[in-house]
Amino acid sequence: MSAAAGALTPDDHEVTLVDENVETIDFARLARADIVGVTGMSVQRARMKTLLERLADRDVCVVVGGPWITVKEDDFDGLADVVFIGESEETWPRFLREWQEGSHHRRYEQAEPTDMTRVPTPRFDRLKMEHYLLGSVQFSRGCPFECEFCDIIVIFGRRPRLKTSRQVIQELEAVRAQGVAAVFVVDDNLIGNKKAIKGILRDVIQWQRAEGYPLTFFTEASIDLAEDDELMRLMTEANFVTVFIGVESPNEASLRETKKFQDVRKGSLTDKVHTIQNAGLEVWFGMIVGFDHDDDSILASQRRFLRESRIQHAMIGMLVAIPKTPLYDRLANEGRLDDSDNPACGTNVIPLRLSREELRDGYVRLMQDLYEPEAYFDSLDGLYLDDGFHYALPRGRYWRRHPVNWLKAQTTSLIRFLYLYRRLTHDIPDSRLRQCYRTRLRGPVRRRPDPDMLLVYAIKCGMHYHHHTMAARMARRETDVVNSF
Repeated sequence: MSAAAGALTPDDHEVTLVDENVETIDFARLARADIVGVTGMSVQRARMKTLLERLADRDVCVVVGGPWITVKEDDFDGLADVVFIGESEETWPRFLREWQEGSHHRRYEQAEPTDMTRVPTPRFDRLKMEHYLLGSVQFSRGCPFECEFCDIIVIFGRRPRLKTSRQVIQELEAVRAQGVAAVFVVDDNLIGNKKAIKGILRDVIQWQRAEGYPLTFFTEASIDLAEDDELMRLMTEANFVTVFIGVESPNEASLRETKKFQDVRKGSLTDKVHTIQNAGLEVWFGMIVGFDHDDDSILASQRRFLRESRIQHAMIGMLVAIPKTPLYDRLANEGRLDDSDNPACGTNVIPLRLSREELRDGYVRLMQDLYEPEAYFDSLDGLYLDDGFHYALPRGRYWRRHPVNWLKAQTTSLIRFLYLYRRLTHDIPDSRLRQCYRTRLRGPVRRRPDPDMLLVYAIKCGMHYHHHTMAARMARRETDVVNSF
């Protein structure tokens, strides 16, 4: 169950939320519950199945919902008592009423998309927020584009639906009340309806100014953000500092193949990325290898593109066909799907111009190259130290007018930096990486000795450790190939 589902649950039910990212599941406690809900995305499907198998012999009502069960409804046959397909703002309360009456059904699916203006504030207080670096809020659902591989338009549709500014501000207040300072706005495309989101951003700007810029935002958007100067300005004024963009490929033929037409209009991808960076938004990438127009040259193209774009963080994945997407249907018709539970090469797609082994091994090499320490930190230093990239400038202007707030914020950032510095330079098992981080952290200390900058750099060292370790283990065959998708 999620914090959102918790908000939909009447007060006469006792709700406990468990997130395996930050705590261990107590199966004895689960056995004493009346209802146990399990949810997850495609990358978590194997763990979901394991949990459901462990719950099978317990006398509880087991329900499953979320993105994966929505696209692969039969994946947990025999393991769940009730399944929820798609959105559940209407079906979850209905199920609880019918369960109490002893008349509930095995399957629930809403007839119409959720009216986002009626969605309650999630129960963030039910989560152990002290364990999270980022909080999460949602402004909208849906995306207007038609990318062939994407399940977002299957689950949420192509007409973006937005909450009201009042709802958004209430959620920001609620997550802030839990001591959170950084928030990921989880919309799959924040700018799907540009006109509507601009109105919400203006209200968020007013709230930030009135409250002293208590929150820093990260989000996801499409590359056409670069075409709208006003929208970029509003995002930076609202204190958005990072935007994740599904660029997917520098190969224009592959982009057209997958109907990602928004990426191939009005200039080069590299120029668009630089435009967004120059507006004060750091860009993170989503990249995919294995399109039908990709041959063995795509790996070199991806490396070059990432270097020229000054990108450190890229969620790279082999192309995967998610059930119910147009890609899945097309490849099924062509006989190019591996429908086993755990495909040997990490993806269910049988590529056209590469062997499956070439795709898998090339993907792993690309991950290694991207997170090779020298390449990663040269790119990071190029953006932040050489080019002097600045973010959160409106907050900086506020702090100059309120020096006490500035001092408190800088002191907090410095304490967090020192804590991370200690962890990075003493607790990491690999002595070469410890020395690398120690050496690299001297750069911002000398050249940009701002506590906020030092904290950002230390966080990026931690992110590097995660990705570098994952890529190294895959390369040494110490773990299965882990696909981002």
